Amino acid sequence: MTLRNQVLIWIGLFLATILLIWVFRSILLPFVVGLAIAYLLNPIVNLLQRLHIARAWGALIVLGIVIAIIAGLVLALVPLVAQQVASLVSLLPGYITDVQRLLQEWAPQLTEWLGPQRTAQLESSLTELIGRGVEIVGGLTATLAASGLTVLNTIAVLFITPVMAFYLLVDWERMTEKARDLMPRQHQDEILGVLKQIDQAMAGVIRGQGSVILVLCIFYSTALTVAGLNFGLSIGLIGGLLSFIPFVGFIVGFVLSMTIAIVQFWPDQWIMVLVILTIYMVGQFLEGNVLYPKLVGQSININPVWLMFALFAFGLLFGFVGLLLAVPLAAISGVLTRYALTKYRNSSLYLGLDANGAPATQLVGPVAPPPSEPTPKPSRGKARRTAK
Repeated sequence: MTLRNQVLIWIGLFLATILLIWVFRSILLPFVVGLAIAYLLNPIVNLLQRLHIARAWGALIVLGIVIAIIAGLVLALVPLVAQQVASLVSLLPGYITDVQRLLQEWAPQLTEWLGPQRTAQLESSLTELIGRGVEIVGGLTATLAASGLTVLNTIAVLFITPVMAFYLLVDWERMTEKARDLMPRQHQDEILGVLKQIDQAMAGVIRGQGSVILVLCIFYSTALTVAGLNFGLSIGLIGGLLSFIPFVGFIVGFVLSMTIAIVQFWPDQWIMVLVILTIYMVGQFLEGNVLYPKLVGQSININPVWLMFALFAFGLLFGFVGLLLAVPLAAISGVLTRYALTKYRNSSLYLGLDANGAPATQLVGPVAPPPSEPTPKPSRGKARRTAK
């Protein structure tokens, strides 16, 4: 099969996958979540299988423990978080009004320092920024509620997802073995190498980034609650959960926290405003310099701009399911793109052809021939014997 046909086949498979996701986007949520859970828990089930525990029993034990932990967290946190989020949404317009009132009180000092024209521009820009931020948060909340949190999807996630995850865990080895048997024998090693890179990228996305989100949720929620910030638990969870979108989780949590901190603590406890600011500076440092390098590393290797584009594009096309699939599909496309570039750099289209019709190995100029060895001169004794 020629390279052109191979490229066309892979492009066709990619387009067919996107089309199927778009057609079935309204029912994919429990299947996507179940697949993600099975992928996360498969190494643990493999470990139990190596300890001579049957795979079905291992999957049942692991899923049971995970469901028990999730149910405990839901029963403990959801009522409190739901109450805080509802109160935050209802009180947020009042907080914005209080911030605008404080800006008007500071207007004389700002006018003296910046001048009237720049002060007016600053006040207008801040008001517009706050309004846009509230609009974006409200729109995102409405979109999530409309696309992913319907009653039908919630029931499907609660009941269908564990069943899907169980059967996928039980049949994981058999499915991977069948997929390996269907690979073309001539290119099997090459395909397995690409799939190994995809697996590493997916591990970085799901396991690594999931760990980052969990750590950030715990850090921000605990730190803001201990600092005494109103709605600190819910703001910390919101910022941590949105951290899978580059910079969005930090910006949303920072703006909400600083807005509430200024209204709550200024001017009597202004030092607490600096404490809230320090919490977010420390969190951003940990996220960028410790958590992502250690837990995610270079396995994703995706430009943040491309990642943000993928999130917004897939969210627009497929709703909440698109948000779940955007980062894994972006990681897979990154691996396939790097593979395609490697093949291109080794092809005759990039290197050109040598005299024998094979891809050249040098891009500039012909290959210089190796220096020939000087012909050894016969020794005098051998010359005399030859003369005789």
